[in-house]
Amino acid sequence: MADFVIIEGDKAIFLPSFGAAMVVVQPGTMPASGPGTFNGKKLCIEGDEKDVSVPGCVYMTPQYCIPGSGTLKIDSLAGNQIAEKTNTGDTAVILKGMQFNAKFEVQSPAQQPPPGPGPPIPDATPNYSGKGMFQTSNTKLQGT
Repeated sequence: MADFVIIEGDKAIFLPSFGAAMVVVQPGTMPASGPGTFNGKKLCIEGDEKDVSVPGCVYMTPQYCIPGSGTLKIDSLAGNQIAEKTNTGDTAVILKGMQFNAKFEVQSPAQQPPPGPGPPIPDATPNYSGKGMFQTSNTKLQGT
């Protein structure tokens, strides 16, 4: 089934729920390394999603209510986001598709208030899994 091709500058929109963690999300910007272009912008190809990184996002969990921070990334694309037939430079283009798998990598752990005197207890989880989707400015070029 045809879907819109993701192009340079399109947005990766992350959903705020990452398992137990709620993240104050910000969009990521898609880089493009495909040789093909559309309206003067390069086409995104499989592998470009690995370069999306949104640092400095705040998070917390029900247990760790003192906010921490980390980086949002695309973990993997869904099957319907990798073109089966449409290529540029022998590499599949990325399609809008449904939802990609995202990860939130903790840099500064959220903390739990101490039960008594003493320091707060840091979140020991190094990363959380979530979802996201692409928002494209391309309304014409489609791939399969």
